[in-house]
Amino acid sequence: MSELSLNKNTSFSGRPGPMVLIVMDGIGIGKQDDSNAVYLAKTPTLDALFGAKLYTQLQAHGKAVGLPSDDDMGNSEIGHNALGAGRVFDQGAKLVNRAIETESMYDGEVWKSAIAQALAGGTLHFIGLHSDGNVHSNTAHLYAMLRRAAKEGVKRCRVHILHDGRDVPEKSALVYIDATERVLGDINQEFGADFRIASGGGRMITTMDRYEADWRIVERGWKAHVLGEARAFSSAKEAVETMYAESDGAVDQYLDSFVVVENGRPVGTIEDGDAVVFFNFRGDRAIEISQAFEGGSEFNKFDRVRVPSVYYAGIMQYDGDLKLPKHFLVSPPVIDRTFCEYLCAEKVSMFAISETQKFGHVTYFWNGNRSGYINPQCEDYEEIPSDRIEFDKAPLMKAEEITAWVEKALASGKFRFGRLNLANGDMVGHTGNMEATIKAVEKVDECVGRILSVIQKLNGIAIVTADHGNADEMWTEKKGVRSPRTAHTLNPVPFCIFDPMYAGEYEMAVVPNPGLANVAATVLNLLGFEAPADYCPSLVRFTTAERTA
Repeated sequence: MSELSLNKNTSFSGRPGPMVLIVMDGIGIGKQDDSNAVYLAKTPTLDALFGAKLYTQLQAHGKAVGLPSDDDMGNSEIGHNALGAGRVFDQGAKLVNRAIETESMYDGEVWKSAIAQALAGGTLHFIGLHSDGNVHSNTAHLYAMLRRAAKEGVKRCRVHILHDGRDVPEKSALVYIDATERVLGDINQEFGADFRIASGGGRMITTMDRYEADWRIVERGWKAHVLGEARAFSSAKEAVETMYAESDGAVDQYLDSFVVVENGRPVGTIEDGDAVVFFNFRGDRAIEISQAFEGGSEFNKFDRVRVPSVYYAGIMQYDGDLKLPKHFLVSPPVIDRTFCEYLCAEKVSMFAISETQKFGHVTYFWNGNRSGYINPQCEDYEEIPSDRIEFDKAPLMKAEEITAWVEKALASGKFRFGRLNLANGDMVGHTGNMEATIKAVEKVDECVGRILSVIQKLNGIAIVTADHGNADEMWTEKKGVRSPRTAHTLNPVPFCIFDPMYAGEYEMAVVPNPGLANVAATVLNLLGFEAPADYCPSLVRFTTAERTA
């Protein structure tokens, strides 16, 4: 970090008070109709910001954040990568696509080792989110690996599926199960193999916890995938159909764990000598299950009962600092020189805060997929523990606690810059509950207003934006039938500058197709620095030389 440095901005040295960057997670700019919880909510603070002079909209999906195409929705991980990096890096799905297309993934030692384990008498297992949402995973990647494994001689494979219903329609599990069963059937017929679905469950119930919010989710996955302990059914299809029939409100992401059994025995427990590939490319919900497989005797998050000796790999490495997992098929993007690295080099004091659900986003992802502090002498990270409850049942989440902490932190005079994430719009939006999401958005609006009041008193600057949309499109309509939408949207997100001392020193710049990666240079400019030359352009243009007092 010592070689990093920033030049002073000769046009603007910043304001006397602090700057705060507020990420309103999941609050995009959608249609002004009754599908949009942001539009329906009472949001006096946002209304004022969106109608002000220092406002624009940013792309938060597709190529603007390093995804393969503009049909690909953004997500919190890559959104915070882009916000922190100041440049666009190729992201998970794009990297995996290229590795599969060029077959470079199959030439690597990790793939060869997993196949060798299976050829030596073990079973090859794939675990991951079972959809083509392209946020955490893509079934296209699973299918490519299944076919390649069969081509290389693997005869026994088990797939452990985690229903999505979040990045895709909320009751679409059967569509993906049917597609996967067709692929497995074709492989079995062509190669004389035994490839089957063995276990699964909804992503918010089974395996895919993050930030240690609820290790019971991982424990359920371990019991289903490894031990074969969960509700028993003759097929994945029967499991889903039964759970749908049991409750009118059943949705995929909250379906119970299940195992497929035959003659009263699970068809695919994970045993000594097997190989396991976790095929999610996004890291946050893959880390804990990886720890469960790779953790030694020191692992104490739950009783694993037995820990099979397996060759475990991720499709990517999910935490570069923790080297987790040790084996991975595709290297993640190397994100260097984040703008907070530069600020630390300049000894700028700063904080980062969110609740558990998004804490890793304002720290790990923000810092270029790096755990821990950049420089603890300059930084203060604060995590507010999230409630262990379905988010539509508590739509205010921890916004109040986050805001109270930020108010005190700003007033303390200790910090020059701070960043925070208010998770309500995303986490409650994912439930599909319109009424709860409106409450969530209104709470965010209230909290943003409170923070702006402090900034105004301190003669500072606030930037208000979002990492992607969600609450801005709560349902879709096809042939007159409305269906809840729980996924992120392709809508732009707001970018607002709140500057109580503003006297025309700068204006919004004309930037072609501005996106989240343009925010970093803007923050540096408004803090009184020039941005690095290779950063995406700033969203502001200075119109006059700075006035002297």
